[in-house]
Amino acid sequence: MGVPSFFKWLVGKYPNIVVPAKEDDGGAGAGASSPSSPWDEPAAGPNGVYHNLYLDMNAIIHPCFHPEDEVCPPTTFDEVFAAMFEYIDRLFRIVRPTKLLYLAVDGVAPRAKMNQQRSRRFKAAKEAKDAELEEKLLREKFRAEGREVRARPRETHEVSDPNIITPGTEFMEKLSKALEYYVRSRLNSDPGWKGIKVILSDSNVPGEGEHKVMSFIRGQRSLASYDPNTMHCLYGLDADLIMLALASHELHFSILREDGSRQSQPEKCISLSNEMLKTEDSSRKCRGWFPQVIETTPKKPYQFVNIWVLREYLELDLKIPNPVVKTDIERLIDDFIFICFLTGNDFIPRIPSVEIHEGAIDLLLEAYKQTFNKMGGYIVSTEKLKDKHAAYLKVSRLEKFFHELSLCEEKIFLKRYDLRESLQRKFLRQAAEECKETNYDTMEENTDGLNLTAKSFSTNCSISTYSQDESDVKANTLELRRNLKDALRNKQDLIKSGSCKHDMIRLGLAGWKSRYYREKFGVEKLSEVGKLKNDMVQRYMEGLCWVLQYYFTDVPSWSWYYPYYHAPFASDFKGLSQFKICFTTDKPLKPFDQLMAVLPKESSCALPKCYRELMENEESLVQKFYPSDLQIDTHGKRFLWQGIAMLPFIDEKLLVSATKTVEGKLAVHEINRNAVRQEKIFMRNSNTTVPNGSAFSKAFDCSSKKLWLDPSTSELGGWLSPVDDKDTSSGFFHSSVMRDLPDIRNDQTISFLFSNPEAVETIPRLLDDVKKPEKTITETEISKRPLWHTYPGCRLPETNPSVLEPQPMVSSFGRGRGRATAAETMLGGGGRGYGRSFHGAESSQTQSRGSRNDGNSYAGRGTYGGGFQRQQTAWRPAGDAGGRGGSEQRRGW
Repeated sequence: MGVPSFFKWLVGKYPNIVVPAKEDDGGAGAGASSPSSPWDEPAAGPNGVYHNLYLDMNAIIHPCFHPEDEVCPPTTFDEVFAAMFEYIDRLFRIVRPTKLLYLAVDGVAPRAKMNQQRSRRFKAAKEAKDAELEEKLLREKFRAEGREVRARPRETHEVSDPNIITPGTEFMEKLSKALEYYVRSRLNSDPGWKGIKVILSDSNVPGEGEHKVMSFIRGQRSLASYDPNTMHCLYGLDADLIMLALASHELHFSILREDGSRQSQPEKCISLSNEMLKTEDSSRKCRGWFPQVIETTPKKPYQFVNIWVLREYLELDLKIPNPVVKTDIERLIDDFIFICFLTGNDFIPRIPSVEIHEGAIDLLLEAYKQTFNKMGGYIVSTEKLKDKHAAYLKVSRLEKFFHELSLCEEKIFLKRYDLRESLQRKFLRQAAEECKETNYDTMEENTDGLNLTAKSFSTNCSISTYSQDESDVKANTLELRRNLKDALRNKQDLIKSGSCKHDMIRLGLAGWKSRYYREKFGVEKLSEVGKLKNDMVQRYMEGLCWVLQYYFTDVPSWSWYYPYYHAPFASDFKGLSQFKICFTTDKPLKPFDQLMAVLPKESSCALPKCYRELMENEESLVQKFYPSDLQIDTHGKRFLWQGIAMLPFIDEKLLVSATKTVEGKLAVHEINRNAVRQEKIFMRNSNTTVPNGSAFSKAFDCSSKKLWLDPSTSELGGWLSPVDDKDTSSGFFHSSVMRDLPDIRNDQTISFLFSNPEAVETIPRLLDDVKKPEKTITETEISKRPLWHTYPGCRLPETNPSVLEPQPMVSSFGRGRGRATAAETMLGGGGRGYGRSFHGAESSQTQSRGSRNDGNSYAGRGTYGGGFQRQQTAWRPAGDAGGRGGSEQRRGW
């Protein structure tokens, strides 16, 4: 699950939660001090003691399957698997777990997640078509200029479609076998793996990888013998892992992730541009249609996000003045997690007025603190999450919170509208200036304003017939790739490319709600609008409860999903006590059914032939779920990728009834791919986890008996069952997936099916006897800044003062230099500009614009007229008399 921009906000607000990860390729690292562990224990590795390491495997699979920075990406499964083995080895060396390694691959997801998966895959298919057309035009342009480029091979290789990274595909089946080989190989040969246990949860075990990890942790910490001082480390790229770690109420928890703020290690990197100009003398095979570059991909640095430090920050930042109830940091954290759901995730859309890059979480926290005493206490009671009637949610308190949030709604919409209009005018002016400098007599008219046609290339450029040197061809090919990337990126910017449609809704301006429901849902009558809002709020409340249970306990319903593309407004959440919330316990879909639910036609080759026919046959009952023309709603969005894919929602019952008609045609190996499996646990024969080692494995017969794994002696609780594995007979493990890997002879590992103990009750608090580190964060380190909608300009202040004062409006005129961060915000902006401010004046249509300037002052655009006046307030640090350069006047206005 992803929460866009959450991690960026989190680190900006609470910077001390992250520390760089140290890497040490040699030795055991004994005696090394730990930058990430505050406890005095012998360090097991360069970053201190970590007992358990959990890997969200999809965060490893994707970078190895389609690496962004490699000129020659992999073309075979073997190459992907080899890259993954190297990836895991590096993470293992960084963390060096002493007890457990858990490999969690995404299995079949809940229905609520499938809508997001479906949208992402259909949009990717559309983008691939656009990219292919754009590349064709660029190739024609290069050819017309007499510049040779490498031909792109037309054959389809094994890893040409990333959509096969979905449960049920041949790739995922082979991945499971490859990971088992990798685990057995390392347990047999790597001293660092000696004594640890490894759990493999592959794609045939239902559930998302990170949630399988959290379910495991909850089950273990519910055992009486569980050590509350277990040090956990979870690797993954999604920011929601931080929320899951908070929800576990485990103090000793770190998230390991790539560090985007530091440069990659360059010592083994060869300059890409220089290498492309060399002759191709490498003996290594070139993958793809670009030439091979030796060691072009530098190592990416990593960082730890320490949850115990984040808890310190939240305890200070969520301090309630004169609280009406006793302050409990555990319950404050639970409420923090809950209100952050409003910013959107993979299961429900965000509340329209809540955008993280506009400081939405600051707004949510402020609203929460302002209403805490009015609400009478906390919003959620996670100890009641097992209640079937949603007693864990205090709806009367939540309604008061939404009311506080709704007071800012129109102000936020008005500011967005003004900034967007201002930016559109800016780009129109730029386009007009460029048109004056362009000789249109030499260009053919182009209707979309984005690409030159092939005819224009041939008429304006002479075609050269000479054969260019190989080095020139390489350089041209690299330039083509860069031009293609730039062209596709420019098309994504709807405002800059001129593809932005006229805003018919104009959120924030009079009558905006009526226009919204008319344009988005086609309803105008008051009664119809009221009925629609009620249903949206009901379903959204269900969604909030569903996600809450999913984070803190388990999947409340595999079939539930939010049936709308948009969320209700904050001002629509009224009369919440009338809604009854409950979920039906059911089972997940089969892997092939999920493939049918999320894949577009372009990826139908990942399905068995009989399922493929259901998707492609025009007479099929489910054919309507696969439209050939994808409509994307981009209202209020600057970039195309932010748009909402208007796909028909899958009718699960209709889909399952259709697939049941073809299940009988599946081959044996396809039936295995479509099955539900259990997790596997691996260990060395000498591991004392299981008494008598290999003798224990021989004692199992072929029946379905289970054996309880005693946590008091094994440091792990759960049920073990025998596994019927022909590849492991007589101490021999056959490498049945990767051609170049040797068989494992004299295999010293044993394996069992593993069942994690179920957590009978939720424990939303720290466990007894947990060792708490000394606190290192003070209240002065909590940054205070104004809410986004309260100050002019589109950017959040970059200063970190403890107090910010609103400054009175003054009449002045000046000039300032600003810095644009268009990639960070929906609207971009900044730069050099002029602006005027007006005080106490109402004119027919007078405007004021400005930008971030050298003097840490903020000016923005306001509109006066039409019988209303919008107050403008410029913010600057207290005591700052003026901008830099000695002037008392505010610069940049």
